[in-house]
Amino acid sequence: MTTCPIVRFPDQRLRQVAAPVTLFDESLSALAQDILESMRAAPGIGMTGPHIGVAQRVVVLELPDVPQPQTYVNPEIIWMSEETIRQEEGSVSMPGVTDLIERAAKVRVQYQDLDGVTHVEEAEGLRAACHQHEIDQLNGIFWIQRLSGLRRKRVVARYEKLQRLQR
Repeated sequence: MTTCPIVRFPDQRLRQVAAPVTLFDESLSALAQDILESMRAAPGIGMTGPHIGVAQRVVVLELPDVPQPQTYVNPEIIWMSEETIRQEEGSVSMPGVTDLIERAAKVRVQYQDLDGVTHVEEAEGLRAACHQHEIDQLNGIFWIQRLSGLRRKRVVARYEKLQRLQR
């Protein structure tokens, strides 16, 4: 178990599409554990391989409604509702700033577990928003890209100000 350095905005690695996982072995389990430990240290409730500089399609979520963390390998959204919700979102790669993001209220996600077995999960509310947020990240879409241009500029300005104050 290792706590890894987190890739920070505006690092271009956060804009790259992560590669599918093809090898389900001990190194994949170790990567999932590293993501989990790094996420807890950040702290956060969801994190991907790209957040620690590993461009592989791995997501770890640790949400309050489930007693243990969950790992999703090669996740993809196979259905989303037309109904939407607005959730406060942020990123471990851009700590200290959040904003409201509108996303589908419900999703169906297909993914593999650490052994390569395929599963389908239905999610709503916070879990649905987390799936969409983290799968966006795997697809090279950083969360602020879901904001209008004006709101994105404001979030970036707040983040840059926080960074200057922390120096």
